[in-house]
Amino acid sequence: MTTRLADRLATARRRRFVGRQAEKELFEAAVTAVEPPFSVMFIHGPGGVGKTSLLRECMRIAQQAEAMTIYLDGRNFDPTPAAFLSGLNSSLGVATTTDWYETLERQSQRFVLFVDTYENLTSLDTWLRDLFLPQLPADAIVVLAGRNPPSLVWRADSGWQSLLKIVPLRNLTPTECKELLDLHVVPPVAQNEILAFTYGHPLALSLVTDLMEQGADFRLESGHAPDVVRQLLQRFVSDSPGQMHKLSLEACAMVRFMTEGLLTAMLDRPDVYEIFDWLRGLSFIESGRTGLFPHDLVREAIAADLRWRNPDLYATLHHRARSYYHRRVQETHGQIQQRLLADLIFLHRDNSVVRPFYEWQDNDNLWMDQATDQDIPTLIELVRRHEGDESAQWAAFWLARQPETTLVIRDNQRQAVGMAMFLALHKAAIDDIARDPATASVWGYLQQRAPLRPNEQATFFRFWLDADHYQGISSVQSRIFLACVQHYLTTPALAYNFFPCAAPEFFAGIFAYAEMPRIPEADFVVGGRRYGVYGHDWRLMPPAAWLDLMAQRELAVAAGNVTARSSVEASEAPIQPVLVLSQPEFAEAVREALRCATRHDELQRNPLMRSRLVMQRAGNDSTPRLRAETLQTLLKEVATLLQSSPKTNRAYRALHHTYFQPAATQELAAELLDLPFSTYRRHLKEGIDHVVDTLWSSELGNLDTLQK
Repeated sequence: MTTRLADRLATARRRRFVGRQAEKELFEAAVTAVEPPFSVMFIHGPGGVGKTSLLRECMRIAQQAEAMTIYLDGRNFDPTPAAFLSGLNSSLGVATTTDWYETLERQSQRFVLFVDTYENLTSLDTWLRDLFLPQLPADAIVVLAGRNPPSLVWRADSGWQSLLKIVPLRNLTPTECKELLDLHVVPPVAQNEILAFTYGHPLALSLVTDLMEQGADFRLESGHAPDVVRQLLQRFVSDSPGQMHKLSLEACAMVRFMTEGLLTAMLDRPDVYEIFDWLRGLSFIESGRTGLFPHDLVREAIAADLRWRNPDLYATLHHRARSYYHRRVQETHGQIQQRLLADLIFLHRDNSVVRPFYEWQDNDNLWMDQATDQDIPTLIELVRRHEGDESAQWAAFWLARQPETTLVIRDNQRQAVGMAMFLALHKAAIDDIARDPATASVWGYLQQRAPLRPNEQATFFRFWLDADHYQGISSVQSRIFLACVQHYLTTPALAYNFFPCAAPEFFAGIFAYAEMPRIPEADFVVGGRRYGVYGHDWRLMPPAAWLDLMAQRELAVAAGNVTARSSVEASEAPIQPVLVLSQPEFAEAVREALRCATRHDELQRNPLMRSRLVMQRAGNDSTPRLRAETLQTLLKEVATLLQSSPKTNRAYRALHHTYFQPAATQELAAELLDLPFSTYRRHLKEGIDHVVDTLWSSELGNLDTLQK
């Protein structure tokens, strides 16, 4: 029989597990009894005390007793009944939210459900206690583990008083600590000092054993966890095998999941296999489906210490991680791209404005795809429920005209639990726009203040909502916001986007952080309700500059500006506004730039200095001199493209001798080319038109035209 890696992991964990004998015996007696003495075992204790390790050991005991075991982690799903049941069904291998009950009724094994990180499921407490748990088989056992003890309602309920066993988890006893240290071959002479320092805190002991493998001593001040953990981590980081190992641990604390590819980028070295393997072997590093991640206390301690101790290094690692995500986002699509965007946004987790709008755990119970014909009645009804009949009519109106622009967020039963309509204003008929008060208002603003140029796009998030929470904070809204960021970064020639909000004041902080200013002129009234509108002109601040600004704001938070207002205001960089030129204005600016292509002082006065094309190439914080050099380079690059064909090479030569190595007069340029003056002028016009058209196409977002 083939041994799986999971079996080896379980064996390794079992060898490292010590103590908790009373808790194990309590659980084993219950799981082997014909009638269990309790139905719910509630384990609680501070972070790092070993709750998850005990749960795994209890799972092993239950499996040896031939019980049917299911493990759910509160970090991995939204605290809603639907998400909880979806996770349960997924573990049971059944399809719908009711199948779990029939499955448990049919099977003869005792059912044992383990729920970890229960502190994340506080809002589910009443539903679990009063509705879900009573439906389980009479001999079922549920083990809940969290940082907080059960609420008073559990203990006050006369029914649950006899069926609930509360198990507070404390630090290991001195005997258990010695057993653990013996397993790691820690010399007896060092054990007393270690026990005095760690007070038996399991995570601290794990850190100590890792340090012992590096030959560290323990002349440290005693304290209480998590202070002990912080001191140990500081020692662990300083005593790691090498500088790159230390850096890898700090990098791991910054990102949501560490992979070998990301570590390569953050360490800026090609071969990190040995370092990644070392990182994976640390006792406080977990291995998940999408990479490595540290224990919460470890992440907090290392990241906070790095921000305080070396903010420059923190900024460097932040930049490398961000650059890696930016590159990978451009290379991927679909669910992988959305996960990478979630990883990118995780870098902003310390901002008090951003944090509530995103839930950082992986959520396999939600996914997103395009609306189908079968979804349309459900989506219209969702809009009717939250916005009324008139809005529902406009939802039906636009779903009939642009069904491809609507995304549906689904749960594991494929039920629609949210929607987002990315209405393409640039594709809509003018008569249709004028009929809907919302699109009429937004389009009117666009026409008056920021008219679209040829091929540019404008998106209006006409409807966006969670089936249960409407536009409130939820994991569904997190998915919607991720989809919006994905849209910003991957839509070519996106000029503008608009966000309507039923409660615009509620979103003021997050939209200010995201550089989406309020646009009162675009507000509208539908069904007697006034909707406020936020928006962003991507021609004035393109995605690259926007991402840079988001990074500056996050690093400002890391430096100590933790409030919503200070994180936005204190991080403001001198973002230069992009000049949005019409096609005739742009063409004239290109012709003028060609006429002074060799004179930087005159190029610095050209309107193209503030065009999106030049700003993206030179950088938002570039000097006027650098932007002038960038414009000069762009002109030469585009002209050089004409050399690729004998037919167009004549136009290149005309440009070259007129603007880049100019003759004294155009007549002398014609003589140098040995051409009649009229023929020379025809070739020159052909070259100028080529430069204008190519740069205009690039300005509109077709950036690959320079490579063609």
